[in-house]
Amino acid sequence: MLMKRDLIDADDRLTDRYREQRLTEEDVANLPEPLRPKADAIRYVLDNVLEGVTAILVDNALKTRITANPLNDNWDRKEFQALWKRINHKYAYTVSFDDDELVNKAVKAINDDLVVAKLSYTVTRGMQKQDASREEIAAGEHFGGKRARRVDMNIDATDGVTYDLLGEIARRAAITRRCTAAILKHIRREKFLMFRDNPEQFIAKVSRIIVSQKATMIVDHICYDRIEGEYDSGIFTMTGAGRDESEAYRAAKCVQDWVFPDGFAQNSVERRFAEDLDAADEVAVYAKLPRGFRIPTPVGDYAPDWAVAFREGSGVRHLFFVAETKGSMETLDLRGVEGSKIACARKLFNEFRLAGDVRYDKVDSYGRLLEQVRSLR
Repeated sequence: MLMKRDLIDADDRLTDRYREQRLTEEDVANLPEPLRPKADAIRYVLDNVLEGVTAILVDNALKTRITANPLNDNWDRKEFQALWKRINHKYAYTVSFDDDELVNKAVKAINDDLVVAKLSYTVTRGMQKQDASREEIAAGEHFGGKRARRVDMNIDATDGVTYDLLGEIARRAAITRRCTAAILKHIRREKFLMFRDNPEQFIAKVSRIIVSQKATMIVDHICYDRIEGEYDSGIFTMTGAGRDESEAYRAAKCVQDWVFPDGFAQNSVERRFAEDLDAADEVAVYAKLPRGFRIPTPVGDYAPDWAVAFREGSGVRHLFFVAETKGSMETLDLRGVEGSKIACARKLFNEFRLAGDVRYDKVDSYGRLLEQVRSLR
């Protein structure tokens, strides 16, 4: 059900739709009848997964938690307000590409790559240890001699359930029903019959393949325009409360006291980046941009990582920069959907210059950011 409502993807990860809307009343109404009374518990678990705080409660009981992460005095600094005024806009895009080319590319990719798992269940047998420790229980290691057997369910999973196959794929891939029909019409028969084995996974994977193929085609043809609307400062404070202090970095120049790097390790790319921003004389103030700050693209909304304002008189020509931190700068590591989102952001900021003199790029360190800024003309 969660996959059908586009709340999780085929890899059981929460989708952008869940991040933006959470579990709505409409979602609750579409839950199977026995699960509706448990909606609050489902919402609690999903929200905890989203915030990264799901863990063994016994293990976390004595850890220090961050009760709030409000905006601090850095928010009011003139440098950040000047930067925020430039980037705090909403945008819309238009893009045109050849439907026939997309159909041909998608058909080939589906025929080559589509694999859909049959519905199955796993029977696991084991003996519980008599003297299991708390650590073994927490790690799920308190059963010994486990043996597992997977059993495929040889049924037609579409029996008794109605799916709007064209509509679902068209919506997820953001293409027309006509284009969707042309793709499904030309894929091999054995690939199409996978729909009967696992309809929801078929829809999710076919949609993802189409989006991936579309991602390689759109960048050269996209155009952005600024539209009415701005972001409220409240998007910065919607997340973070209740998280473990060990997952955060206590910042000095950030507009919030705590930065939550995407990587929990002490030497993660984002953790080192924040530390270097604080230590850099050139930097006046910065923000870890919240997920609610989004740039629309044809392959899904994109949320850049950082907004940095440099100090006047620091020798930096462009004082305002929006950055995406990546562990690798290799183009081949950022291909497909993610690479296309970054390319769209480059067009919005650097080519169309819809945020004025703000520039954008991906970097893997503060040193690389400084190189990028100083190389700009």
